[in-house]
Amino acid sequence: MLPTNQVIRKPPYLDRKKWPANTPKQYRLSSILVMAMVEEHIIQGCKRGDRAAQNELYKRYAPLMLSICRRYLRQVDIAEDVMIHGFYKILSKVTSFDQQGSFEGWMKRIMVNECLMEIRKAKSQHLTVELDNTVHHPKVDFVDHLVYEELVILLDELPTGYRTVFNLYVIEGYKHREIAEMLGISVNTSKSQLILARKKLQTLIKKKSELRNSA
Repeated sequence: MLPTNQVIRKPPYLDRKKWPANTPKQYRLSSILVMAMVEEHIIQGCKRGDRAAQNELYKRYAPLMLSICRRYLRQVDIAEDVMIHGFYKILSKVTSFDQQGSFEGWMKRIMVNECLMEIRKAKSQHLTVELDNTVHHPKVDFVDHLVYEELVILLDELPTGYRTVFNLYVIEGYKHREIAEMLGISVNTSKSQLILARKKLQTLIKKKSELRNSA
């Protein structure tokens, strides 16, 4: 049974970007190797149905998977429910993971699909604006300058369609053709939603910056 009442925090050892800049290369390589061996041990345990391995998988990846769900889903309780359901799906499908590619990436795809299913169930995508009805704005890579908490707050203020396409294109790296197939929309609609999402985010960032400067 997966735990559901834990306070979820992202452990820093899962993010190599948080290692000190002066970490010796040899230590970095050995740490990566150890992490890979531990992950493989957990995967094999989950494939055998071992409860301890399942709980360890949850503890290691719940913070990351919840952060994904929160980017797509505005309500925290719904995001948590979707994450739990996603973990059950991961565990039920873990025997199909063939060790090709990243296990974390495989889990992320399942979690994103669960989020999209929740959005479709709510019937609130509103993905109807076509590119011809929008004004093109130059691409500005402002996401890299935001910390995660700031990004989630800003995404919460976007309409569902904007937020969904922005996540899929900018964060997950899908192409517009793939997004169109995933959401059942046209390529032009996907492009228009991204343009409008960027425009809205830039407006929100500007407003927040002006408020800070005037304080």
